[in-house]
Amino acid sequence: MSPLESVDERLQQAMKLVLLATVPGMLMLFWLYGWGVLINLMLAAATALAVEGAVLQLRQRPLKATLSDGSALVSATLLALALPAYCPWWLTVCAAAFAILGKQLYGGVGKNPFNPAMLGFALVLVAFPQQMTHWPFSHGMDLLGGLQQIFGFNLSATPDAWAQATALDSLRINKSLTMDELFAGNPAFGHFGGRGVEWVNLAFLAGGAFLLQRRVFSWHAPVGMLTSLFVISLLCWNGSGSDSHGSALFHLLTGATMLGAFFIVTEPVSGAKSAGARLLFGIGVGLLTYLIRTWGGYPDGVAFAVLLMNLCVPALERFIASRQEPVSP
Repeated sequence: MSPLESVDERLQQAMKLVLLATVPGMLMLFWLYGWGVLINLMLAAATALAVEGAVLQLRQRPLKATLSDGSALVSATLLALALPAYCPWWLTVCAAAFAILGKQLYGGVGKNPFNPAMLGFALVLVAFPQQMTHWPFSHGMDLLGGLQQIFGFNLSATPDAWAQATALDSLRINKSLTMDELFAGNPAFGHFGGRGVEWVNLAFLAGGAFLLQRRVFSWHAPVGMLTSLFVISLLCWNGSGSDSHGSALFHLLTGATMLGAFFIVTEPVSGAKSAGARLLFGIGVGLLTYLIRTWGGYPDGVAFAVLLMNLCVPALERFIASRQEPVSP
């Protein structure tokens, strides 16, 4: 077996484990939102594989070996899990296509400086903000209703009030209600975070723990992100008044926190390589996520936080290397 084949096999095995680890969170999202989650997954996967295949043909690269490594499927899966469950089909297709193009423009897997899934997510969030805010109520539509909403046909059968603001979005625009009133009266709020989303986050936490146990990645980046997010939200927590930014537990169990911590910041290519740099990378993502959630223009800042920290990876690596250099006598 050549060294290249050995690397390819390790990559395929890692991608299979990552896909397996997303299953608990995927099932919880399906329980929470319904068939739209699976429709998004199929659309994103088909688009990602088709675009990657087309680009590889244009670049005259081998199709079978590259497509079978599983990286395109993983990017599509993570992207689909982050998108609203019943967003229009063309939005999912645009996001998945841009994610793969953003990877292939830099030479393909192993060379991309930005996380592909977050690149696709950020594009559609900036370009189509209205569609990206339409999150369904808990226990969403059946299969037929989901197909009608996503593909835009026979809309007369679609319920009038099927979407709601997320807990993070409701908190960001809140001006008068206390946190106790929001948790008591706003249907987007559950026991500690977003209604149902807190269980989704715990499911992704379980999947991340499985990947840690299998040593698919090290603990540095996820622990750095979760610790910094917890600490800054605890330090900035100003109680339960109407101007509250939410408790530390709220921020850990709301939005895409656990998906980001265990499946996004651990991406080996666009993330840091050394242990110290990975820790700093995770800390930066956690801090930026809180700052964007609290004072930025978007309710959940994980995607932009990751992309901004991708830009900082070379500087983080140089900083850690300089700290480890022996001091000349």
